[in-house]
Amino acid sequence: MTLPSPAELLPRMATELRNHLASRGIDSPRFVGIHTGGIWVAQALLKELHSEEILGILDVSFYRDDFTRSGLHPQVRPSELPFEIDGQHLVLVDDVLMSGRTIRAALNELFDYGRPASVTLVCLLDLNARELPIRPDVVGQTLSLAPNERVKLRGPAPLALERTLIGAL
Repeated sequence: MTLPSPAELLPRMATELRNHLASRGIDSPRFVGIHTGGIWVAQALLKELHSEEILGILDVSFYRDDFTRSGLHPQVRPSELPFEIDGQHLVLVDDVLMSGRTIRAALNELFDYGRPASVTLVCLLDLNARELPIRPDVVGQTLSLAPNERVKLRGPAPLALERTLIGAL
């Protein structure tokens, strides 16, 4: 299976996002990228949208419910939200949606900062392996991988997707 190129997915995603926001009457959304790949995708989307909007950054390390079970050891980076969350229409951007736990953690953190009017979820890839009922509003592509496969976004420029095998050296 050949992975798609982010450069091929991003223009269509920008169009779908523009249409999605317009259909909901949202004309001034605030963008928030999830560290690290979500930031890169959000920056690329803002460029596609010809927007100079300020980008908020979330590091959800301490909000994850599975970092000890998965052997993840959070390296804490401060979140940077240079705008109010209360009453804002947010576009939350991540690179790869797998279990949904990163998005759940991001929503928990966002609500610690305030109550947004709405949250639109944008993901470059949906790996169709959700453990939680979380689905993106805009997605570049949905893939189904073998249980031992993962996808990693490399960047920041150029963005590239790389398939890896769990346990492979």
